Amino acid sequence: MLHEVINNGVNKTTIPEISEKFGKDVATIVECISKINKLELADDTENSAMYLRKVLVGLATDVRVLFIKLADRLHNMRTNYALDPEKQKQKAYETQAVLIPIAHRLGINAIKSELEDLCLYYTKRDVYEDILAKLNDSKDALKESLDAMQDSIINILTEAGLKFKIKSRVKSVHSIYHKLSMGKKWSDIYDILALRVILEKVEDCYLALGLVHAKYRPIPKRFKDYIAMPKANMYQSLHTTVFGSDGNLFEIQFRTFEMDEFAEKGMASHWSYKEHGTKKGQNLMEQKLELFRNIIETNEGVDDVTLAKDIRSDMLAEMIYVFTPKGDVMELPIGSTPVDFAYRIHSGVGDKIVGAQVNDVMVPLDYELHTNDIVKIKTSSNATPNKDWLNFVKTTQAKNKIKSYFNKLDRNSMIEKGKSIFENELRKRKIPFASILNDEFIKKVCEELKLKDLEDIYLSIGTLRYTAGFIISLNEEDKDISDVLLEKLNHPTSNPKNYKKDIIVDGFGDILVNIAKCCQPIKGDNIVGFVTIGQGITIHKSDCPNILDKKARLVKASWNKNSDTVFYTDLNIETDNNKNYLADLVALFTKRNAYVEAINTKEYLTSYVYIVTLKIKDKGELEKIIRDLENQKYVREVKRNTN
Repeated sequence: MLHEVINNGVNKTTIPEISEKFGKDVATIVECISKINKLELADDTENSAMYLRKVLVGLATDVRVLFIKLADRLHNMRTNYALDPEKQKQKAYETQAVLIPIAHRLGINAIKSELEDLCLYYTKRDVYEDILAKLNDSKDALKESLDAMQDSIINILTEAGLKFKIKSRVKSVHSIYHKLSMGKKWSDIYDILALRVILEKVEDCYLALGLVHAKYRPIPKRFKDYIAMPKANMYQSLHTTVFGSDGNLFEIQFRTFEMDEFAEKGMASHWSYKEHGTKKGQNLMEQKLELFRNIIETNEGVDDVTLAKDIRSDMLAEMIYVFTPKGDVMELPIGSTPVDFAYRIHSGVGDKIVGAQVNDVMVPLDYELHTNDIVKIKTSSNATPNKDWLNFVKTTQAKNKIKSYFNKLDRNSMIEKGKSIFENELRKRKIPFASILNDEFIKKVCEELKLKDLEDIYLSIGTLRYTAGFIISLNEEDKDISDVLLEKLNHPTSNPKNYKKDIIVDGFGDILVNIAKCCQPIKGDNIVGFVTIGQGITIHKSDCPNILDKKARLVKASWNKNSDTVFYTDLNIETDNNKNYLADLVALFTKRNAYVEAINTKEYLTSYVYIVTLKIKDKGELEKIIRDLENQKYVREVKRNTN
């Protein structure tokens, strides 16, 4: 009956019957859909389309109304061939102008992409068919190729022990058409097949990139490091394009979960930067669509009863309406503060806020706003955001922009730190600055390491991606960069300890044997020897990414069971930030009779990370310590540092 009344319309006599059979909730939805189905475009202008979108969203007090409307329109477009050509184009234009932008803002990409392709088919069929003809395979064949590549990458990353989430898509015909219409050539489109790998840590992104490049050949000049050098809108990700086993090109992105969240919802989100909006604040329609989208994403996978309850609690009844001094209305969640209001106006206003007046009375920045409040923001050119704001702001928009500010601030700090480390290393080695800091050497380093400029080099040192010694060593003309990298990772001092008695290396007599600092193997790990240039044998874990492509220089190695030597290893311990847990950790290590060589602490927005260097007898002893740590309520994650 529900399907029938939605399709045939609703009149006053049927509403009570629907309410009795399905409940008031469903009856309200049906009545909304009935009203929406009567709406039509007045003409073909953009103003008419915008007006209809506003009315449609305004009538939809329940997000499920929009779901049903979009699904209904998708069904109509799939059967659009039954109409005469003029009506086909009219229906396609209305879909393109009104419903596709709504699907886009709600993040329902599957429906959005199919509607775009169908609209292109009915409005520009010759273009649609020409693009299909240029594709090497059918969309089904391309999907099979993409699935095979996805399975391969899953296997590569799983074997490396990484935790990740992977997404894939075949570029829609409409998206290809859009790029061509923007002036791109067919040969310039590399992302027809694309995958996105989302990982836990920044270092995991670089490791995953290296593992994929080790198996699949990358296309030169297609690698972009937006993590070390974010875009102007603070978008961060690693982009590369590789040749697949079947000859197809695959664009692959690597980013952390936080970066993906920011890219989707923050100022880098597709619907805000692709449409080049210029308004200082979102209008009410866009604010409401953002609210709907948040509900979709936060309730993914829950049952219908819970979803319905959350929808009712988060809809318009849970919003407040406040005004600027000029009378412009702003829609915000209940509990919002002047800081939320300031960021809703513009990020520049939020970053510079120093005070607020509500109804001509000064209030603190964590003051809770109410409907009909008139809010005036006071700013100062010298003001900057405060991390404490994250404890009381309500909107995702404000949280993302505050985090964005501190991410950028941390980047500048890392550049200064890297510069200081680099210059100190030059002084220590008594190397004149002019012999290193010249255009020729900077250009060489940037080309070798895919960096942008001297500032990028400093950033890579400050973030511990490369050491200052390694950068300086690139000035040695007679060494291959990969050999230099391994040597610097393996030999941080000029007199490394000889582990010849602790490790048995096949086929070698009296030769220097040392432990790699990149993967820090300890007794019990599966190991392999790497023959270095003039520095003996370096012992790596057998799955160390730094030696995966160096098989010609690998030799068999095994642990001497009679050895009682202790080994150094680093643990990364992530905890919540409720307090400093250093004393608790030391007590735990003491209980296990583990000797702590060093502890470094890094503070992040929501956590602390302790990098602990331990002296360990073997892998079994380390695993017991890790289990003890994982059983502590304040510990979020424990991981061996293998970088």
